[in-house]
Amino acid sequence: MASVGGLRGRLFAPPERALRGVSPRWSAAAGAFVVAAALLGLALGPVDLGLGAVAREVLSHVPFLGVKSSFSATQDAILWELRAPRVALGLLVGAMLAAAGASYQGVFRNPLADPYLLGAAAGAGLGATIVIVSDLGGAGLDLRPVAAFAGAMLGVGLAYVLGSSVGGRQTATLILAGVTVASFLTALQTYVQQRSTDSVQEVYSWILGRLETSGWTDVLIVLPYVVVSAVVLLWHRRLLDVLAVGDDEAASLGVPVARVRLVVVGAATLGTAAAVAFSGLIAFVGIIVPHAIRLMVGTSYRAVLPLSLVFGAGFLVLMDLVSRTVVAPAQLPIGVVTAFLGAPFFAVVLRRTRTVGP
Repeated sequence: MASVGGLRGRLFAPPERALRGVSPRWSAAAGAFVVAAALLGLALGPVDLGLGAVAREVLSHVPFLGVKSSFSATQDAILWELRAPRVALGLLVGAMLAAAGASYQGVFRNPLADPYLLGAAAGAGLGATIVIVSDLGGAGLDLRPVAAFAGAMLGVGLAYVLGSSVGGRQTATLILAGVTVASFLTALQTYVQQRSTDSVQEVYSWILGRLETSGWTDVLIVLPYVVVSAVVLLWHRRLLDVLAVGDDEAASLGVPVARVRLVVVGAATLGTAAAVAFSGLIAFVGIIVPHAIRLMVGTSYRAVLPLSLVFGAGFLVLMDLVSRTVVAPAQLPIGVVTAFLGAPFFAVVLRRTRTVGP
């Protein structure tokens, strides 16, 4: 009972103590990383704008600094109409995928849980594909996020029910259930896209992942979904630490386990659906970033979740930079780049999980 009391004291500490999950050193490092990634994403590409020139151009828009920009009209258009929306979308999508991965891992107590392994991304992909091939929407109404959310919830729900019915929430059974559901939904998606050959190229490029945007409109559509999801997940980060001790122990501490799990899964799925609807299928971000954070700062979600948001944002911008420069002037799909890095990383995590045990 003493250990439970001590756990209660640590997890239900006053707000001023609960906010100390991220040290000032790591806060500064995360901020520096995402700023550096954004500047690199803005400056580099087929047309090299220069880091210093980009920094001056950005600062020239800050009031009272008196910084003068040396950009021409063409350079200004490249920066603000092409690259800035792409970098902004990359920041939002990367932050959401990383935070969703960390949240799924916490709520299912499963280090291998990920939006792509649990069927969320496949379901979102199916929903968005149906909208694309059916040409639904109109008058400025984009139904992809709504359809993607419905599909993502379907995927996660099926994976959870299937995994629970055959083996509880054990690591192996839940992952196998997610892979099974994802495979089925991907097959349905392929069937839908093949039924509409006019949209095959658009759907195919979307499946491989890309951050091309139609400008700031896409960013503004994704932004509220990501903000709402991130706020909900961060609000529940201490409760994810409580869930780590087990459902019975968490319930004994007064945590409404079922409600917390439902809210966290819903928020993570909402953000994932919005991200997938506009970026396509970009795998492994939810595996790479949270596990790298755990190796550096520990396993408490008071640190893992906020740092996953920030480092995930910068990470995807850098991966997008690689995708559009490594074979320039052509571009690699960003999903190929993240899979190239993520597959061996996942193998290492899988081996470590197998060694430690579920």
